[in-house]
Amino acid sequence: MFFDIDTLVPVAPSAPAAATPYRGPERRSAAAQNARWLALMLDEIDYGMVLLDGRVQVLHINHAARAELDGDHPLCLQGRELRAARLQDQLMLQDALQAAARGLRRLVTLGERESRVTVAAVPLALPAASMAQATLLLLGKRRVCERLSVQWFARSHALTPAESRVLEALCQGLEPRDVAEQHGVALATVRSQIGSIRSKTGADSIRDLVRRVAVLPPMVSSLRN
Repeated sequence: MFFDIDTLVPVAPSAPAAATPYRGPERRSAAAQNARWLALMLDEIDYGMVLLDGRVQVLHINHAARAELDGDHPLCLQGRELRAARLQDQLMLQDALQAAARGLRRLVTLGERESRVTVAAVPLALPAASMAQATLLLLGKRRVCERLSVQWFARSHALTPAESRVLEALCQGLEPRDVAEQHGVALATVRSQIGSIRSKTGADSIRDLVRRVAVLPPMVSSLRN
């Protein structure tokens, strides 16, 4: 079984046709609709993805990438061009993209301190007949648990606003005593809230609780709307 590149539906193999395959309005409409579905699908993934063409121009950028490329990110968009803020990062980005053009995958770390992020450059190629090439840039996470993921998890388990804030602090790596100082409450209050969170989520420990949030599906929360 093969897949048609335009419609992404399975098709049975057949003998070579003498005439050019039909590319009428119906076929073009189906391809355009599938392209829209794919774009919407990519927007629901909570990992930044940027598709670049052979001239390193942006073909598509998903919702997570658009949200990530803010003032603190080592990469930024200038029109249809993706560039790094620092010269040394720009040189590493160019090397990774040149390697991708040769069919090689590269992993580079850009930025410094809290803004540091790892980016994967993945070469893509269409069937040999077209010789078209593109590069997919996958933007790494800058924190273990994203705030939207924590909020989504908290809402799914009916956590109170106070419990949600405690969960977010724990996912940032804070100890219960640090959480109490940050929120200006007694340590016993935080411990009680953690107990309630564990009871509602079924987590065995704080480590298990953080792990559950960290391994959530990389789905953009509906809270973005």
